[in-house]
Amino acid sequence: MSKVLIIGAGGVGSVVAHKCALNSNVFTEIMLASRTKSKCDKIAAEIKEMHGVTIETAQVDADIVAETVLLIKRFQPKLLINVALPYQDLTIMEACLATGVHYLDTANYEPKDVAKFEYSWQWAYQERFKEAGLMAVLGCGFDPGVTQVYTAYANKHHFDEMHYLDIIDCNAGDHGKAFATNFNPEINIREITQPGRYWENGEWVEIPAMSIHKPIEYPGIGPKESYVLYHEELESLVKNFPTLKRARFWMTFGQAYITHLNVLENVGMTSIKPIKFNGMDIVPLEFLKAVLPAPDSLGENYSGQTSIGCQIKGIENGEEKTYYVWNNCDHAECYREVRAQAVSYTTGVPAMIGAMLMLTNEEWMKPGVYNVEELNPDPFMDLLNQHGLPWNERINVPLPHEY
Repeated sequence: MSKVLIIGAGGVGSVVAHKCALNSNVFTEIMLASRTKSKCDKIAAEIKEMHGVTIETAQVDADIVAETVLLIKRFQPKLLINVALPYQDLTIMEACLATGVHYLDTANYEPKDVAKFEYSWQWAYQERFKEAGLMAVLGCGFDPGVTQVYTAYANKHHFDEMHYLDIIDCNAGDHGKAFATNFNPEINIREITQPGRYWENGEWVEIPAMSIHKPIEYPGIGPKESYVLYHEELESLVKNFPTLKRARFWMTFGQAYITHLNVLENVGMTSIKPIKFNGMDIVPLEFLKAVLPAPDSLGENYSGQTSIGCQIKGIENGEEKTYYVWNNCDHAECYREVRAQAVSYTTGVPAMIGAMLMLTNEEWMKPGVYNVEELNPDPFMDLLNQHGLPWNERINVPLPHEY
């Protein structure tokens, strides 16, 4: 039906490529490109062996608009799935505008030299995409992504007004490493070492990093210490659901992870400011990334589950109501299906689903720049059940939060 170009060959890019290949009735031709072509070739060989599907590969530096434009013109895809680094979102969006190609990503843009996460840079493309008759879907992973679909689904089917939203994210897996991050170490560590932030009573409340935490019970896993972070989907959710009085994001971390992170931060290894070393400028965090295990290397011996969901309290028919919707995903099962751990899987599958809806669902495909909660959640929720991320719900149960 359509050609798709995937840029990015890390753990998430590998999952997207595998899942697109498994749905070759929609994605009839697939190209996987990154700065390092050998990584693409390895994934392509794996897909051929496991699924019997041939995909093309290419080398591209997505920092350079002209290079991406040349690749798009050569392959002529209908849609580009961006699972490269968030620093490259704007250059890839420019290339899509220059070539008339639809766009989807899984993480919002951030400048490389400042750990700042916000959608303003990408929202500013709204009129240009509309005028070009092109669609851009932002943040279509799990969180951001599915958590916004969950919220939109709850708003549509369960509430007249949503008042309190807590997104809770647990990784109860064990990869056997002393210290490793489950997605790009540079992005992961930048994210969690920044001050926390949450929405309350019409304004952002900033807190010291990791300063609010408590145990939260996760289905099938049990209680895990969970920390309030700032996460990008909060920005669009409070904009699109203005009845929310408070919105927070919680993520679990084990004590060993916290201890390692504190030591690395205290000795300056998490800094993004260049330092001189042997006459060269190096960024400590980039060096740390180079010595840590790559996320796509963790899958083979990973055990345990992730659990990610939304806990919401609001009003329906004049009465208070609670709603909890979530997915649990097993690391070992993901590895058996697509040679990936569950954190990559839970990000890559929704990207494939979003792309599928853009290509096949007339209601979804419309010109402009959108966060996923602005689109009909129902077909997305149906496809989650079909493609490996089944969801569960509990209605009117006590939630572990103060209101």
